[in-house]
Amino acid sequence: MTSFGVRLADAKSRCGPLCLGIDPHPELLRAWGLPVTADGLSAFCDICVEAYVGFAIVKPQVAFFEAYGAAGFAVLERTMAALRANGVLVLADAKRGDIGTTMAAYAAAWAADSPLAADAVTASPYLGFGSLRPLLEVATANDRGVFVLAATSNPEGATVQRAQTDGRTVAQLIVDHVAGANQAAQPAPGSIGVVVGATVFQVPDLTHIGGPVLVPGVGAQGGRPDALAGLGGAPPQHLLPAVSREVLRAGPSVADLRAAAERMRDAVAYLAG
Repeated sequence: MTSFGVRLADAKSRCGPLCLGIDPHPELLRAWGLPVTADGLSAFCDICVEAYVGFAIVKPQVAFFEAYGAAGFAVLERTMAALRANGVLVLADAKRGDIGTTMAAYAAAWAADSPLAADAVTASPYLGFGSLRPLLEVATANDRGVFVLAATSNPEGATVQRAQTDGRTVAQLIVDHVAGANQAAQPAPGSIGVVVGATVFQVPDLTHIGGPVLVPGVGAQGGRPDALAGLGGAPPQHLLPAVSREVLRAGPSVADLRAAAERMRDAVAYLAG
């Protein structure tokens, strides 16, 4: 299997630079006329899978599956398998972060040969970037990717992410660590990415990131597709806008959901590079 960075670049060139979210929160299930149960969750995901065939990458939000316990994880496994069977890359939005053997266990779950393993997974570096080493190593060995939280849009994040260390913000330090990891794992494009919110006030320098930049918050959260070019100095082909609610509120019709996704894909097509 080729590296995640190469697979993502190929998928974006064929299918457009957009990451679609599957965020089955209870309010949305109700809006779609579905029960807030594991069966409703399953029906919601089946609609999304059918609508998102032909797109580059899809990001299930793991928390909304965890809420249903074992039944929810079973739906998540089936959904990820169905997406990949249709040629769609899967980014598990799990935001895992811990140390030592616990981090190694998360790595085994999300980046090795577990039924939960996705093409890539999100991770939190706020126990120190070095704490992610087990995940980064396992992901690399299995040709999977990791997206590391760097600068998020929530107001609470600024207290930590904009703090200064050795003349750099913590967010910039994380970006620089990721850039170094991608440089060490040549050839390009790198498989280690960062997460930078579309509405972040202080964007770190992404000029030399060498890997993908996931940009959540486009659409309903206020991020404008036409304002992403030049974000942090990142090369356009490295940017991966992510949208969830802006598209999902078009459901439950598969045709309407797909049409909304296609409109958003067209809006960010200029980022294909």
